[in-house]
Amino acid sequence: MFSTIFQNYHWSIVIILMMVGLYVVFSSRNLIKKLVGLSVFQTSVFLLYITIGKVAGGQPPILVEDHGSGGGGGEEHHASAVTNLMAGGESVAAGGAHHGAEILYSNPLPHVLILTAIVVGVATLAIGLALVVRIREVYGSIEEDVINNIDYRYNLEGTAD
Repeated sequence: MFSTIFQNYHWSIVIILMMVGLYVVFSSRNLIKKLVGLSVFQTSVFLLYITIGKVAGGQPPILVEDHGSGGGGGEEHHASAVTNLMAGGESVAAGGAHHGAEILYSNPLPHVLILTAIVVGVATLAIGLALVVRIREVYGSIEEDVINNIDYRYNLEGTAD
């Protein structure tokens, strides 16, 4: 049992971070702490997708063009290699010969999507922090209980004091 846990430790880290972030969001009454909890939760999702995208023994999908082959045909060779790569086939070596074994490439799509999600997450966090600053200016506090009391009194009595 422990060997399985140690072999898959990244799942444990993802689950712990996810639960910590979720707990902070639900238990905290402070708006800044809630944003920090959301960021921790979001980071755990990033780690989840990155670990899923890992291919054991996979190489980066980068093709290097051979400039030493002389003569024309470099573009045809490169186009052929890219076509074979996209079709899931073997990479084409110089001269059109195939490698003896099929090369295992890692899928870059999860990493690209996570990179985009990180940028969106930072922008969302910045907007959330800007809203917290504005809430602090209006209500004088960033605690949910104080804000709810002020809203309740305003709606009940019509006064903000």
